[in-house]
Amino acid sequence: MSDIKHIQQQLAQFAAERNWDQFHTPKNLAMALSGEVGELTEIFQWLTPEQSEQLPHNKKTHLEEEMADVFMYLLRLADRCDVDIIKACETKLEKNRNKYPVEKCYGSAKKYNEL
Repeated sequence: MSDIKHIQQQLAQFAAERNWDQFHTPKNLAMALSGEVGELTEIFQWLTPEQSEQLPHNKKTHLEEEMADVFMYLLRLADRCDVDIIKACETKLEKNRNKYPVEKCYGSAKKYNEL
């Protein structure tokens, strides 16, 4: 069993033990995920680029917690929607390789349709 599947099973068990499956609809999970991404973003709000790369210990701990929340909601959503998130990532990465060939995008922040 992969680490991802193991975490998904733990999350499903956690929800089942609390009778939360009734609330863990794809819509609700996507909304909760969005809220957690907002909390993650807030950590970096108003920081300079340099500050964002050198977080003090307390902010780094907060960052880890918010990243875990985002990841867990994403894994739960994938599980509830029967999406193999690893396969989806691999497929999307290959698509991005084709959209952003190295020879056209190296060192550029342009979107694929501007290359």
